[in-house]
Amino acid sequence: MAASPLDIASLQLLHAVGEHGSITAAARETGVSQPAASQHVRRLERRLGTALVERVGRAARLTPAGAALARHGESLNATLRAALLEVEALAGLRAGVVRLAAFPSSTATLVPTALAALRAAHPGLTVRLAEVEPPESLAMLRAGECDVVLAFSYPGTDRGSGQGDAAATGADDAARLVTTHVLDDVTTVALPAGHPLAEVAGLDLAQLARDEWIAGCPRCRQHLLSAAQASGFSPGITYATDDYSAVLGLVSAGLGVALLPGLVRPIAQRHPGVVVREVTGVSVRSVQALTSPDLIRVPAVAATVAALRDAARLLPT
Repeated sequence: MAASPLDIASLQLLHAVGEHGSITAAARETGVSQPAASQHVRRLERRLGTALVERVGRAARLTPAGAALARHGESLNATLRAALLEVEALAGLRAGVVRLAAFPSSTATLVPTALAALRAAHPGLTVRLAEVEPPESLAMLRAGECDVVLAFSYPGTDRGSGQGDAAATGADDAARLVTTHVLDDVTTVALPAGHPLAEVAGLDLAQLARDEWIAGCPRCRQHLLSAAQASGFSPGITYATDDYSAVLGLVSAGLGVALLPGLVRPIAQRHPGVVVREVTGVSVRSVQALTSPDLIRVPAVAATVAALRDAARLLPT
């Protein structure tokens, strides 16, 4: 494809000639010397095969062809000004959209606190939330379908799969992504209020070896299996659900016990018929906010990551 004889500078120069009535003033307006502006006009006229500027003494006026091009220069200037204002608004956090993918237990407590703080500080910023578990959310981030991921991992597991050696399988992710530690989430156990151990402080996981278990998401279920194996038993998992409301309902009905992330604890403690206790023999999971090296330079993305980190400090311990 042949190169166009027109460019942005040419249109802006002709628009300035029409506005100011001289090439000297147009040169000053566009930031070039008068000889360079005159040469630019003559070169453009040769390329187009028609006169664009009529010189009248020291003044200059546009020919019909020059006026036609100048009108495009005017609309171009308006477009450039609009683009600049939009970028300035984004840079100043007066506008913008951030797509956040977060795992379910975080959307109950941590995420609402962060989003409320963001809205108060930056009313023009919009955060679109998708509730997605870490393996899928990290795939979304790599595919450009979200901007920030809130993920978690247990010791010795990879954020992307929930299995294997994090040093081996998570190395590629760590190299490509910017990771911000948000909090260490302590695992608790939910018991029916009438459970024999409901009032016992300092429970050990092995004390619940004979109970029926309610398992959560696949990665949380894997954590339960690994922790139980380390405590010398295989848990009898009767029910499995990703919905923490359903987990609490099953526990409240006396149908089993369940491991709960600390993020869910404030809600669980208000649930009738459920008692939440700390328990040894389980791991603390690490919660992180992840984004790409390019996206973290976007002010709205950086503000979202900071809000998640700050919100974690406000959560009840």
